[in-house]
Amino acid sequence: MTRIALIAHDDEKPEMIDFVQEHEPQLSEYELVCTGTTGKRIMEETDLSVERKQSGPLGGDTQIGAEVAADRLDGIIFLRDPLTAQPHEPDITALLRICDVHDTPMATTRTSAEFLVEGLANA
Repeated sequence: MTRIALIAHDDEKPEMIDFVQEHEPQLSEYELVCTGTTGKRIMEETDLSVERKQSGPLGGDTQIGAEVAADRLDGIIFLRDPLTAQPHEPDITALLRICDVHDTPMATTRTSAEFLVEGLANA
C-alpha cells in the first residue's frame, strides 16, 4: 500500500488541512504518517486515520526521516513556511538529504503536493 508522510509548519497547517480535505478520497487509499500536531489536526478535521509520530520539535521529523531510510515511505508532503518558520519547527534540510539519498519524492508547496499525489495515484 502507498504510504506518505504529511508535515506542516504552524503557519501552513491550515493549508495542509485544506489540501487533505480536497484530496481526502485519494488520501484515504494511502497509509498516512504525520508529525504529531499535523496528524492531530488532520484526524480532527477529516475522516482519515493517521499514524502520528512525535511533534516536530520533539523529533517527529527525524522519525519520518528514519521511515525514509528504512524504505517505508513512498513520498513526503512538507508544507513549510520559507519566510517565517519558527526555531521550534522541523528543519527540512535533513529530510531533503535523506529523501535525495533514497530517491523518495518530497513536495514542499501545494502545487508540488498535487503532483506528488497524482503521480503516486498513477504509479
